[in-house]
Amino acid sequence: MFRKESTKMKETTEIRKTVVYQVFTRLFGNTNTTNKPWGTIEENGVGKFSDFTPKALKEIKDLGVSHIWYTGIPHHALIRDYTAYGISNDDPDIVKGRAGSPYAVKDYYSVNPDLANDPNNRNQEFKELLTRSHKAGLKVVIDIVPNHIARKYEGKNNPKGVVGFGAKDNTNVVYHKDNNFYYNPGESFSVPDWRNGYLPLGGEKSNMLDGKYTESPAKWTGNGSRLSKPDFNDWYETVKINYGISPDGHRDFATLPEDFGHKNFSEHFEFWKNKEVPDSWIKFRDIALYWLDEGVDGFRYDMAEMVPVEFWSFMNSSIKMKNPDAFLMAEVYNPQLYRDYIFKGKMDYLYDKVEFYDSLKHIMQGHGWTDHIPVVQNGLMDIEHQMLHFLENHDEQRIACPEFLGNAEKAKPGMVVSATISTSPTMIYFGQEVGEPAAESPGFGSPSRTSIFDYVGVPHFQRWVNNKKFDGGQLSPKEKELRTFYKNLLNFTINSSALMGKYKDIHFYNKDHTEYYNHRVLSFVRWSKNEKLIIISNFDAGQTFGFDLKLPREIIREWGLQNSTYLFKDALFKEKELSLNVDNEIGHIRIDIQPLESLILSLN
Repeated sequence: MFRKESTKMKETTEIRKTVVYQVFTRLFGNTNTTNKPWGTIEENGVGKFSDFTPKALKEIKDLGVSHIWYTGIPHHALIRDYTAYGISNDDPDIVKGRAGSPYAVKDYYSVNPDLANDPNNRNQEFKELLTRSHKAGLKVVIDIVPNHIARKYEGKNNPKGVVGFGAKDNTNVVYHKDNNFYYNPGESFSVPDWRNGYLPLGGEKSNMLDGKYTESPAKWTGNGSRLSKPDFNDWYETVKINYGISPDGHRDFATLPEDFGHKNFSEHFEFWKNKEVPDSWIKFRDIALYWLDEGVDGFRYDMAEMVPVEFWSFMNSSIKMKNPDAFLMAEVYNPQLYRDYIFKGKMDYLYDKVEFYDSLKHIMQGHGWTDHIPVVQNGLMDIEHQMLHFLENHDEQRIACPEFLGNAEKAKPGMVVSATISTSPTMIYFGQEVGEPAAESPGFGSPSRTSIFDYVGVPHFQRWVNNKKFDGGQLSPKEKELRTFYKNLLNFTINSSALMGKYKDIHFYNKDHTEYYNHRVLSFVRWSKNEKLIIISNFDAGQTFGFDLKLPREIIREWGLQNSTYLFKDALFKEKELSLNVDNEIGHIRIDIQPLESLILSLN
């Protein structure tokens, strides 16, 4: 595995934290409150591109956001009749939910017709959204799902000369390097046996619901299942893309030299320039370059670790040659692969889920000690900038749901730590800022996660939308306070030079030297040339803690402080001023921290 020390970032006024706002596009502007299980678009409503008005985008930007990730943009399989627009109907036997999974893409050169006021004009309406977003000062990220596509893929909007997935495949063999799919020759696809009371469309009678789907020969399923009749828990709505890896593991493409993690993207580009690569590689590269040409600023890659790192070297170097500033973030959940996918795969950012998020969640739920956080952080220091932090996204449970915390307030200390402990980007999920609990049972989705499969409303968030005034006019006082907390925190992070500077844990020093300091509290310092921060969070929901927090000698020296008294002011709410007394090169600051309170103390 390749390792490299992270490059020290220059301290300039230009380098600031990145904040990504993930928004599920079809849910954002939906004001319908019916929420009928398995409801149609007419019954439950749907949001549109046009709902992202200049006012809405300004409010998102003012929350402290630099990038917006519009989730669910590419045209994916869904249950609605768009045949009048030249779009074929999808079969509910192989579609999850009525609105369909955004990760079962049906046409990569088109956008979801649900999102357009005029489906015939859907790509142009998306381009207009891009223009509005850029005018608001937001960079735009969309999904690319490289590992799988919808079982019924139709590239009806391919640019001239582009051949669709599978169009030239030899279906008489299981595998060929330039086949886009894997096949089971002589076998036909069968839909799974349904379990746990599940019925497509909730049991609604439909001419299309017959428990069958014609596919011969059967293709392998998106999660890698080779069964012609996938299991109910398989990703049966999708088919797996072939990247030139044979069923026995042989790789029909060049291997990157071991030292290539040290090379920049232009050197990676040159490496692949004269190499023969599998057809699927070219197809996905061309898709990415197309959307860059359309004005998209970057991509979020679904399940990137299921695709070989060599492909990412090829793909991402091509993207960076066109736009060196393109924003590339990816799902990789195996810590053993992090460095390969960053350095060899040329990813900008990976989800920090398995170590940081999972540890933080455990602590917020009251189970773990804060001692674990600095250990995790120190273990990732060589790649800390590349490890994107979040507390919510579409795959994870909502903070406010009973299965997670049951109270959005309890996440405040975790959010402060997540947003300030590293130089990495911060991501929040729409509705997180107002405590959305995802309590609905909308159909294929279930409570605790806002459904990505159904037409549904998002009640708490709808109160902020306030009949498309986007002013929070229906929010409760508690919801308004929570949004203010997020706004203060995120805006502080994107304007702080210290958060792009140095980090030092002081937690263990204080556990050893400070009476009453304990494992429900976490503290660390961040600094740059012009800004010095002490950050303390109390994860306990019931106890106030008081102690004489200490700054060790090495920090005092690093900060150039003398034996004197220094005033620190809370940068989060501007309500507290505290004195740091330096004596014999040890700093002492009296801390009384309330339940779930965090202090970001800035040297005046």
